[in-house]
Amino acid sequence: MKLKMTDSTEQKNGSLPYEMIIGLEVHVQLKTETKLFCRCSTKFGAEPNTQTCPVCIGMPGALPVMNRRAYDLAIKTALALDIGIPHFTKWDRKNYYYPDLPRGYQISQFDLPLSEGGKLEISDPKGGFKTKNVGITRAHLEDDAGKSLHDEASGKADTRIDLNRTGTPLLEIVSEPDMSSPQEAKGYLTELKLLLTYLEVSDCNMQEGSLRVDANVNLKIQNGNETVYTPIVEVKNMNSFRAVERAVAYEAKRQYTVWQETGLVKGQLPKQTRGWDDSAQITRAQREKEDASDYRYFPEPDLCPAVITEEEIASYRATLPELPGAIRKRLQGDFDLNPYDADVIVNQGQGGVDYYEELAKECGDGKQASNWFQQDVLRKLNESETTFAEFSLQPSRLAGLLLAVQKKEVDTTRAKDVFGVMYEKNLTAQEGMKELGIEQVDTSALSDLCKMLLEKNPQVVEDVKSGKKQAVGALIGQAKKANPNVNPGEVRKVCLDLIEQG
Repeated sequence: MKLKMTDSTEQKNGSLPYEMIIGLEVHVQLKTETKLFCRCSTKFGAEPNTQTCPVCIGMPGALPVMNRRAYDLAIKTALALDIGIPHFTKWDRKNYYYPDLPRGYQISQFDLPLSEGGKLEISDPKGGFKTKNVGITRAHLEDDAGKSLHDEASGKADTRIDLNRTGTPLLEIVSEPDMSSPQEAKGYLTELKLLLTYLEVSDCNMQEGSLRVDANVNLKIQNGNETVYTPIVEVKNMNSFRAVERAVAYEAKRQYTVWQETGLVKGQLPKQTRGWDDSAQITRAQREKEDASDYRYFPEPDLCPAVITEEEIASYRATLPELPGAIRKRLQGDFDLNPYDADVIVNQGQGGVDYYEELAKECGDGKQASNWFQQDVLRKLNESETTFAEFSLQPSRLAGLLLAVQKKEVDTTRAKDVFGVMYEKNLTAQEGMKELGIEQVDTSALSDLCKMLLEKNPQVVEDVKSGKKQAVGALIGQAKKANPNVNPGEVRKVCLDLIEQG
């Protein structure tokens, strides 16, 4: 569908003539060695249909047995999202037919899920949206279906089925429809992925299917004195957070255009599923969305309910690490960082946080440590494609260089060169400075050099005396040429002092 332009008021002031209502369903593959109800491997990349057994392909008489590790990871995630954990939960059969669902039903949870009612705080340090809590409706366990492989490129139109993924443990996290912009949706997903990474419950690799997102989108429109809502659409097939952002933005514009043309509102059309076509940057109709009754849920007769006590919940809670939101606030308080810098550090994962904290404590300057961490450490990590655990320049050694800068033993520009030598040759700061021939210039030698420069540049002296102190900057390059070891700041200070005394 070709989208019409909205009214001129929207174009002039940048506001939208509608309010987006966005809820997200996120399927997270849990980090287990085996599937949810059998012992088949969950390793990615194996030859098709080589990681299957009678249980996960639904052979008659094969009985499922719950994976305790998957249950543990699900409880841990729910607690981190502040979701309530009921003492009793059961399994249900969700009946539907897909070629890659061999049993003809999925083992999931319906009316008594693993957890209900939580929240996740999202924010944007760049100010794209205000900090808010997004409600979590529920999080429940279920097993995955297989994968259909469509041979469209060769023109044969063959579809093959790979059942390796069948039975893989998924945690479905369903948000409330609390997001009202594509930026908030992306922010929610980014924060959720970060949380799951800190918890070590999933690798969250979207390219391998470890994290999949469906977006439920509709609009709230003020139509004169009446508030109307467009029919809800579920958008699928999004393989990146950027794709989610684009798909949600497109779908909102499409729904507004449809409403302008038809006037149809929520309740007058069934919920529809649409797929995101990333190459065309549009959504395409797929099918009408089923209601719960269409799935004919009933209790799974081959699995016992799961029961948990308050004491067990408390023991799970005690294993939770410090979570990203709390770390951000602590870094801002302990090291005087702004929200943006704290966010960059936290987004590097626990290894990055540990590296930064040791560096900041060793050098005694949180802001200086943050600058070097972001500009130099992260650059080297990206260039070398290594992790913090593999990074050769330990924070204690880098702190030695930062202390040398603080003591004016080396200026920041030369310190960048020292950093490179320290990284390449695994040297201390002093060894790196010696390698580059950097020596501290004593006071008398610096004074003599500045006197010589002032004698050779009388115009600079006159300019400074007439109030143009910035003119002394012309001497810094000459000073560095005469002695690369001089500190530009010291040259400036000494020259200004000598002119004032003279």
